[in-house]
Amino acid sequence: MRISYKIQDRFDFGLFIPALLLIVMGLIAIYSSTYNHPTASGNFERQVVWVFVSLIAFFIIYFLPGQTFKYFAIPSYIVTLFFLVVVLVVGNKVYGARSWLAYGPIGFQPSEIAKIGTIFVLAYWLSERKDDINNIKDIGVALAIGFLPIMLILLEPDMGTAIVFSVITLTMIFWSGISLFALFVVLSPGIVIFASIFGTWSFIVALIFVLGALAFFKRDLFTSASIFVMNIAAGFFFDFGFSLLKPHQQKRIEAFIDPSADPLGSGYNALQAKVAIGSGGFLGKGFMEGNQTQLRFIPEQWTDFIYCVIGEEFGFVGSVLVLLLFFFLFYRLVKIASSSKSKFNGLIIIGVLATLFIHFAINVGMNVGVAPVIGLPLPFVSYGGSSLLVNTVMLAIVANIYRNRKTHA
Repeated sequence: MRISYKIQDRFDFGLFIPALLLIVMGLIAIYSSTYNHPTASGNFERQVVWVFVSLIAFFIIYFLPGQTFKYFAIPSYIVTLFFLVVVLVVGNKVYGARSWLAYGPIGFQPSEIAKIGTIFVLAYWLSERKDDINNIKDIGVALAIGFLPIMLILLEPDMGTAIVFSVITLTMIFWSGISLFALFVVLSPGIVIFASIFGTWSFIVALIFVLGALAFFKRDLFTSASIFVMNIAAGFFFDFGFSLLKPHQQKRIEAFIDPSADPLGSGYNALQAKVAIGSGGFLGKGFMEGNQTQLRFIPEQWTDFIYCVIGEEFGFVGSVLVLLLFFFLFYRLVKIASSSKSKFNGLIIIGVLATLFIHFAINVGMNVGVAPVIGLPLPFVSYGGSSLLVNTVMLAIVANIYRNRKTHA
């Protein structure tokens, strides 16, 4: 009993078990969706290898000294920026984005590794501020740290990953103690831009929301007018920004607004995914018995649309089980972050939480038709070695922080 207590006190099974179950469910879905597939028949075996590599990496990082991450914060960020520049020059193009570096048979995405470096250096900068981060300089530096890799990733171009980095940056700034008004100033242009996607009336409603918020905060006339003008400019900037997107990215946004407008083109995957999930019923059609999955109606459904494979073959029960495992994992991350005595460690955990949550929210949203198709995998479940390794490493960092939580502040 005493030994068991010591293990639970040093190792958070609430982190490890849900992630492990998600990995197992992912392997089952990958096997089903790639069985006898002409171009993906070896994906299951490769994913199994990456699972073992990731678990080894997990326990190596778990046993590192507690202060290791702080020492490597700035160097890791510099290294990841270097790789993000290198990939623009010599990277391999995949689906129109120059986002992969290859060394022999091994390939990886620098943007995946950059998530860890960015989280580390943001946590380092924000934790060094003695007070809550509310002055323009501190917010500006934090935004610059987050948006420098975003600019490099947009040059690849990879819109989905850029969104992930934006969420990481804003979430960590919020957790560091930014005031509600400062958060509103940072977020409101993005809200207006998003509303602009749906047309003029949505844009007007968003501006009314901004006016209401400004009235609530009761700032001076000059400040309020400047913020309102900034939001109007953000809305009109959307048309210009939309014109800079690649044609396939524009079609994805249009398909998000109305998938039925191009059911055989940009809206095809989203419509077929909803059909697959809806046809699963309560218990599903059974392992390797899904029509959408086995007849390959959805291209490469072992990656971005793997959730619909689970929904079709394991039904409502399987779909909800995946959601519950993620929610429990997120709950543990929030609990550990909230109880952390170290601001640096707490911010790292929140960065990990933001990364996993935005991937989860957008991926599941893509599968059920409430988010645009922007190519984000489902953490621990979707096929992809570099994604699985980085997600497992991030979880190992949190497990390490939990192990050392009583030894440093």
